Amino acid sequence: MLLDELGSKGVVELARMIAAKELSPVELTMDIIKGIEDRNDALNALVVFAFEEALDTARAAERALMAGDKIGPLHGIPYALKDCFDFKPGWRNTFGGVPALKDYVSGAYSLSPQRADRAGAIAVGKTNSPSFGFRGTCDNFLFGPTRNPFNLALNSGGSSGGAAAAVAAGLLPFAEGGDGGGSIRIPAAWCGVYGFKQSFGRLPLHAGANRFSGINPFIFEGSLTRSVADTAYILGALAGEDPADPLSYPSHGDFMPATRRSIRGMRIAYSPNLGIHGVDPIIAERVADAVRAFEEAGAIVEQVDLDLRYTLRELSDLWCRLIVPNSLLTLKLLQAEGHDLLRDHPEDLPLQFREWLECCRSMTILQHLEDQTMRSEVFATFQELFERYDLLACPTVAAMPVANAVDGNTVGPSSVAGRPADPLIGWCMTFLFNLTGHPAASVPAGLSPDGLPVGLQLIGRGRADADVLAASAAFEQLRPWASTYRICHNLPAAGATGSAGENEAMHGSAL
Repeated sequence: MLLDELGSKGVVELARMIAAKELSPVELTMDIIKGIEDRNDALNALVVFAFEEALDTARAAERALMAGDKIGPLHGIPYALKDCFDFKPGWRNTFGGVPALKDYVSGAYSLSPQRADRAGAIAVGKTNSPSFGFRGTCDNFLFGPTRNPFNLALNSGGSSGGAAAAVAAGLLPFAEGGDGGGSIRIPAAWCGVYGFKQSFGRLPLHAGANRFSGINPFIFEGSLTRSVADTAYILGALAGEDPADPLSYPSHGDFMPATRRSIRGMRIAYSPNLGIHGVDPIIAERVADAVRAFEEAGAIVEQVDLDLRYTLRELSDLWCRLIVPNSLLTLKLLQAEGHDLLRDHPEDLPLQFREWLECCRSMTILQHLEDQTMRSEVFATFQELFERYDLLACPTVAAMPVANAVDGNTVGPSSVAGRPADPLIGWCMTFLFNLTGHPAASVPAGLSPDGLPVGLQLIGRGRADADVLAASAAFEQLRPWASTYRICHNLPAAGATGSAGENEAMHGSAL
């Protein structure tokens, strides 16, 4: 397996080895596939598999390499897509484990996998997600929960939970994720990997029916990796304008220098709770200790009190009202293809999701505009903060990982540190920065006494992605986290665990 034979090598090192012909794309892909076959059952991280196609692509990559052809920056490196809104022609897409869509195949080709494939990456499958990505945990009625590699009884976080678990456990060097309310950063925090949400428009996204979606900037593509440098390298390989996405913009294309930049003199605001959250004491303690690393690196850190002028519930409900219309459009497009989920298969969708669909279906245009005004007030609050500071630091999530349910319906906590929270998203300190569009990352900040990861969130000014990467890299240098992955490398072999392995309906499927 990759971890045994090649060590915990990341994307940057693997790309170097392949370009230098020290490592065969076929050898690496076979190694990755073997690791998935041996260890994925314990995690339930990947749910759709494309091993034969991946090997064919790897053989073609090797021929191109040996022929001296020009190669892309990700040439020969395996990765996985997210089984939610990322499409490849001929590939299954269940929209996050919706049973009625278990055999759905689209002819669409999403921009994110297009760019990764053009850069030479090799897609080996798709990772687990909640239905329509609509919660901060990773579970669904078709495939079941993705287990946390640090404790298999607990959840990986969502919605890109399969991606985070696979990367933390060493099944993949990187995995694609999507982030509409924290879906990259939440599982990154719970699984102890690096998750980065870039500024809106830096990576092209919308090329479907609604390219001028009213929820923008809201949903972001990105990757989950085991190091800041790997994320910076991938971002440089994939960023930039695409004519299919009218909201994308040109990018300079190289973010690696940011990972070597000093942060001396950088001004960092630290908020323990964003003024609205109850935070688990373990998380509060770890994050308070973590921010001291920035002072060691020469930055100026000041604790701030934020006044968002709304309650946590008002803001989490705002997020729901703004993001759900996009799901309504997707359901309408599926209905036009003969898949009327709300009429024929309502039980395939979580109850809370259906309730929000019904709520948003009856909203007026005026109500939507009033919500955008409220959103603008939140944006203005953070813009005022960023007039005085370069970065904001806070916990990524307020709660530690929750136990996996047995009915496909794992949810977050209803209260944290004695304060109520919406189990859907209210314990996640991430969704506000989808509302605002600022770049944000979850950085592994250490382990709890029980050996569970804690995430530190860094938020930067609009389009100041390099600042977030620079501070993340400085933290990684002072508080390295690579050794923590040893905890999750001793996963049971295939067939040795869990409800997903015992129930045929819970197994993933080939293309």
